[in-house]
Amino acid sequence: MPNYDFNDRMLSLGLARVSEAAALASAGWIGRGDEKAADQAAVNAMRDQLNKLDISGTVVIGEGERDEAPMLYIGEEVGTGSGPEVDIALDPLEGTTLTAKDMPNALTVIAMAGRGAMLHAPDVYMDKLAIGPGFRNGIVTLDMSAAERVSALATAKGCSTHDITVCVLERPRHEEMIAELRTTDCAIRLITDGDVAGIIHCADADRTGIDMYMGSGGAPEGVLAAAALKCMGGQMYGKLLFRNDDEKGRAQKAGITNFGRVYTRDDLVSGDVIFAATGVTDGSVVDGIRREPGYLTTETILMRSKTGSVRRMIYRNPVGRS
Repeated sequence: MPNYDFNDRMLSLGLARVSEAAALASAGWIGRGDEKAADQAAVNAMRDQLNKLDISGTVVIGEGERDEAPMLYIGEEVGTGSGPEVDIALDPLEGTTLTAKDMPNALTVIAMAGRGAMLHAPDVYMDKLAIGPGFRNGIVTLDMSAAERVSALATAKGCSTHDITVCVLERPRHEEMIAELRTTDCAIRLITDGDVAGIIHCADADRTGIDMYMGSGGAPEGVLAAAALKCMGGQMYGKLLFRNDDEKGRAQKAGITNFGRVYTRDDLVSGDVIFAATGVTDGSVVDGIRREPGYLTTETILMRSKTGSVRRMIYRNPVGRS
């Protein structure tokens, strides 16, 4: 039986420290044009901090498979080995390109749940659809066209389609969907990277101005986004997309046999979860790293699904002290 119970309250602050450490480590690479160096710095720091936690942790969403990733690979065991058995989903630097170019919405992201509570998503694409809280289930679905989704959400909100804003990852594969969205007179916020942040935007529409997210992106990032929505509220649907038999093989290796299944938010994350994200560059969710003489300051959002709590934390970290 899956072990969904874990000491989320005691572990939550530790998880925030993990996220903060990764962000601080990547700070020196903001705007430097070196994506790999920024990512590696975040990976190293996140791994070091995870290994200080009293958990028996397994990375289920990580930097890649064991032979492809030197650290924080899928299946890697982290923590001291004492404490609760937990699964961990992470992206040490969500938006490596954003960091390298000093563009908005780069984050460090990590989620933790009891053993067996998160889908072991293979490294393939996922068709994603997300909206915020306060709507009946199924108000929008993956079976609808892009235009039908906008119309349905506008009706549910009691507004015009003109008042709906949809977040979409700017990729050639989305050109037809974007063209269809334009016919509804909705607004479209195109993002270059970082669809975890894009989906989180939906859960806080008053702050971000985003009502809905749609389009395809990485399946592992879909699990991370679902963890955030599990805490903040909102609906999410995802369907794995396969380009070849090799990708289907990855899914089978992860224990997935129903290739056409549509996953809900609670399918992607079936138990209680804690989620932390720290801003690297400024964004709509959290502020980026601030520099001042002798200090680096971060903002972290820390959430628990069990209580629905959302905490914003400012960490003023002294630098250059022995």
